[in-house]
Amino acid sequence: MSEHSEPSSALADEVALRLARAREATAAAGIDALLVSPGADLRYLTAYHALPLERLTCLVVPAGADPFLVVPALEEPAARASAAGGLDLEITGWDETDDPYALVAGRLPARTGRVAVDNHMWAEKLLAFRTALPGVEQVLASDVLRELRMRKSPAEVEALRRAGAAIDRVHRRMGEWLRPGRTEREVGRDIADAIVEAGHATVDFVIVGSGPNSASPHHELSERVVRAGDPVVVDIGGTTPDGYCSDSTRTYSVGEPPGEFRELYAVLERAQAAQTDAVRPGVTASRLDAVGRDAIAGAGYGAHFIHRTGHGIGLSSHEEPYIVAGSELPLEPGMAFSIEPGIYLPDRFGARIEDIVVVTDQGGERLNLTARELTVLPG
Repeated sequence: MSEHSEPSSALADEVALRLARAREATAAAGIDALLVSPGADLRYLTAYHALPLERLTCLVVPAGADPFLVVPALEEPAARASAAGGLDLEITGWDETDDPYALVAGRLPARTGRVAVDNHMWAEKLLAFRTALPGVEQVLASDVLRELRMRKSPAEVEALRRAGAAIDRVHRRMGEWLRPGRTEREVGRDIADAIVEAGHATVDFVIVGSGPNSASPHHELSERVVRAGDPVVVDIGGTTPDGYCSDSTRTYSVGEPPGEFRELYAVLERAQAAQTDAVRPGVTASRLDAVGRDAIAGAGYGAHFIHRTGHGIGLSSHEEPYIVAGSELPLEPGMAFSIEPGIYLPDRFGARIEDIVVVTDQGGERLNLTARELTVLPG
């Protein structure tokens, strides 16, 4: 979510319920309070996009008392003007000479023995809380929040649909920018502009891996010039005004690709389609990963699928659940994640197909609707 954006009305209506559920889950987990600093967890619980500053901003959710938000005095007007100001939530400002960690500690119950801190709290703030709360055990807030955030509400799913449609509009325009003679960086700049034009508030990442660079899954934009016959992996995503993320990968060929690449791509396309079709409640993350991995290995490319199948998505582009071997997490309705198998032959070429999928009561819904088959652009 950008600094000035507000959630949609449907999302705003459910934010207050999230705080209540978080408080109940905190008590059920035997934790005395949640301590949440700026980031996706704070946005989830309050819809407040707080700036990550050296000064402490912290949402405190005691298991047995009302939650409150502690902010630097100079940020208090912004906090009150945000969606958090419309909640039944006390907002307390602290002055430059105050100790905000002592302020939080002093408001926790006297017998506090265990607090949960959000997973991305800065180390300096975590250590300051350790000093302010001597003898209090600190655990990760994901023990409480992961179960809430993994299951998207209907309003969240609709926000992800909008994000998926927005990034699809960018992929459909790829022929405008991707052609021989242009550098990856030049193509990437055009794509970034189009991500915002398509309805995103911010650009989160742009990967344009051409020719041998397509074999590097997280390739950085470079000055390499796109050539005729190059396979090109384009992995792009952004964040919408609602605060929800998009992420989709398509593989293109600028002109006719090598024959072996077409064979590789056909294997990948079948594997990704099989995984998408296999999504349904009760299937474990490990099993879903295996559906595609086994198909790729059976075609002789097993050593070249070098990453997990996918990651959850929502207010963060990467969050739980992770679709990876060894995870026995059963899929449940409302879970949203990527399915993005890839095959990468070092120093030659690679390919990846990525869709966001949400689990439904009957199976799965694909949120990215552009064609999966290899798109051959003029070379």
